[in-house]
Amino acid sequence: MTKLLETPNQARPVTPLGILVQQLEETVKMAKEEQVSAALMTSLQQVFNLAAGIDPYLEECTTTESAALAGLAQKTAAEDWSKRFSDGETVRQLEQEMLSGHIEGQTLKLFVYMTGAKRVLEVGMFTGYSALAMAEALPEDGYMVACEVDTYVAEFARACFDQSPHGNKIKVEVAPALETLQKLADAGESFDLVFIDADKKEYIDYFQLLLERDLLAPGGFICVDNTLLQGQPYLPPEQRTPNGEAIAQFNRFVANDTRVEQVLLPLRDGLTIIRRK
Repeated sequence: MTKLLETPNQARPVTPLGILVQQLEETVKMAKEEQVSAALMTSLQQVFNLAAGIDPYLEECTTTESAALAGLAQKTAAEDWSKRFSDGETVRQLEQEMLSGHIEGQTLKLFVYMTGAKRVLEVGMFTGYSALAMAEALPEDGYMVACEVDTYVAEFARACFDQSPHGNKIKVEVAPALETLQKLADAGESFDLVFIDADKKEYIDYFQLLLERDLLAPGGFICVDNTLLQGQPYLPPEQRTPNGEAIAQFNRFVANDTRVEQVLLPLRDGLTIIRRK
């Protein structure tokens, strides 16, 4: 089964693969109860084994996370997020599944190394796993601005950053992301790499602002999380939540935008890499 954090607050599957594995597990159980043919049972078990083995194998073959990142993940998993919700005027339910996690964190870290980025912008930080992972790859004179709307989460992340020698590269801005992006643009800031993982309904607005206000430096890249959102963008429209529909619209918008080229990777819950032409 998809590898999850073994804590009292067990994470639920939120990626297309994780959901698939869970449903296949239930299907295998039903097939056993119905006493289906041996050939069908063998086929179902093989399909389940193929799907269930992917995430654990990726973990096994990926560089181990740093002690600071492991501690941040454990602290996030131990927190009772059901008691924490609010971003000012609107309600925002927080949950441990918002954590980017080991595989995606290592991917983003390698992107920073590969692109030689020195200035990184993160739109939507949560407890800071992806921010710290990228900061670990930044040079000593590099810096990151991380946008987070929730004050409690921002302080939670700052405390975790203090446990890492790379935490001082991260500046946390607490405000609605669009407000922070406008402020950064007004100040003439630009970034080599931008990671978006915030309000799904505002993804198009973030994307437009980054290009139109030149927050994305020439030759820079945008990485966008959750672009497969539990499989909803490619499932029938009636099966989509408002967030799923927002992601489907964002994916179409980017695909039709002649200013950029992009690839959508089936990494965790979907990661789109965008380059401005």
